[in-house]
Amino acid sequence: MSKALGLISGGLDSSLAAMALIRQGIEVTGISFVTPFFNAEKAKVAAKAISHALIIENISNIHLQMVKSPKYGYGRNLNPCIDCHALMFQLAGERMVKDDFDFLFSGEVLGQRPMSQNANALRSVANLSGFSDRVLRPLSAKLLPITPMEEAGLVEREQLLDFQGRSRKPQQALAKEWNLHNYPASGGGCLLTEEGFSNQLRDLFNHDSDATVADVELLKIGRQFRLSETAKLILGRHRADNEALQQQAKPKQIKLRCQNFSGPLGVFFGHAEHEELETAAAIVASYGKGKNEAEVAVLCITADGEFIRQVKPLPREVSVELQIR
Repeated sequence: MSKALGLISGGLDSSLAAMALIRQGIEVTGISFVTPFFNAEKAKVAAKAISHALIIENISNIHLQMVKSPKYGYGRNLNPCIDCHALMFQLAGERMVKDDFDFLFSGEVLGQRPMSQNANALRSVANLSGFSDRVLRPLSAKLLPITPMEEAGLVEREQLLDFQGRSRKPQQALAKEWNLHNYPASGGGCLLTEEGFSNQLRDLFNHDSDATVADVELLKIGRQFRLSETAKLILGRHRADNEALQQQAKPKQIKLRCQNFSGPLGVFFGHAEHEELETAAAIVASYGKGKNEAEVAVLCITADGEFIRQVKPLPREVSVELQIR
């Protein structure tokens, strides 16, 4: 029996690709990667639905380095899809060799995404991975050059598919035929495709080329404000944000909270002597219950102690202008 290791996102395409191989007696295992920009939750659900094993690997650090400087550049936002797919195939290929799988597969469909799933892009991804002769795309295999796996009889080409283009109707029809239900809608799932998050990430890269995974995780919390080249503020939007900021803020960062009024927690990136701290405190005050007061006391908490800044709440329209969107 052939053994295949597949990149499983949890979407319809990767599930159908897995089923196409399972239906011809191939032992399928999925692999799903976790980064700051996407997780494996959908893949877990999909693997359970069609009963195949699933390997989950956290590749946050190596993935972040790729995102900072992709060879093939970005898509509409900060999504380096070709480089991302190549990296995942590379890492899956290493696992394939380690665990003695026969080949890799994915749910990519020829022409579904004009930039990252045209024939040249699919070929580039396979070549960049270092495992070009062991990559199969079951959903479009009949439209692509025959692979060594098919030639060797590990896979029956006639039982593979010839899907292409952006329409999802053929996949939806096949899912119905194969009794695959409750799959997620197409698209979404990767923060790098979202304009707002990409703008915040670009700002982080522009001001801190050594940004870490922990720094990226903070972008997912609250409102982000750029105060100067060296100063930034993150402001919680609700209790969950405030709790997350409380847990994830680093000792060198300054926590800000209104002393006498309820309101959000802020985390200031900068030094206590910087004049931008005054602006940060004024923003924190403007989002609290004392926003209409003439002056508000803002508690500043550092690793070395606490102090108070008396500030006039910043007009909301000025705060919004400083927000990274």
